[in-house]
Amino acid sequence: MTDFAIYDMDRTVTRHATYTPFLLHCALRRAPWRLLLVPFVALSMLAYVAKLIDRGRLKEINHRLLLGHKRHPHELKPLVDSFAAKTVASNIRPGARAAIARDKAEGRRVVMATASYRLYADAIGRGLGFDDVIGTGSIIGLDERVHAKIDGDNCYGPAKLRMVTDWLAKSGLKRGHVRFYSDHASDAPVFEWADEAVAVNPHDRLARLAKERGWKTEDWG
Repeated sequence: MTDFAIYDMDRTVTRHATYTPFLLHCALRRAPWRLLLVPFVALSMLAYVAKLIDRGRLKEINHRLLLGHKRHPHELKPLVDSFAAKTVASNIRPGARAAIARDKAEGRRVVMATASYRLYADAIGRGLGFDDVIGTGSIIGLDERVHAKIDGDNCYGPAKLRMVTDWLAKSGLKRGHVRFYSDHASDAPVFEWADEAVAVNPHDRLARLAKERGWKTEDWG
């Protein structure tokens, strides 16, 4: 049996969200003219707030605006690597580093489960020593290019739990004790599924939920 430590990424392991900064990073370095499209990014966010589009569609729109409809992995690799290096150097909570080290010392398999695209979350995970990364996939066309289209589910809310359990079933590993960390109440399904739930720097809704359910709360700085 394998014991697991599963981590959300944005605002749990990292201090700040990574998705829009990743797209801006790519636009600035590859095609600065795309920064002129930022007002349209803002409009798409307003459409999401107004519930005219869901989170998955929001991601696809912003990806297309700031990164383009499709890009070859060779074009993206230096952008992904430089963004991951920047994130690992300056956007990681000190408590996250300590928790990862502790979980590894306990013999746990350390897994990241994030709504962010695996396109760049994989590189951040590698930089932090994660064993596996579960995240939102991108469609890869017959031309081998990464398209501005989500492959399957956006790894968020109930979909994150489905993706974690699907990954576990396909991994060939037998579930032992599962510890789960997140900052957000949208991860309630995974919190409930885990054997040990840890709310990290929780926002108000998660703090209330953690108190009601008896989940641990930690401040990772």
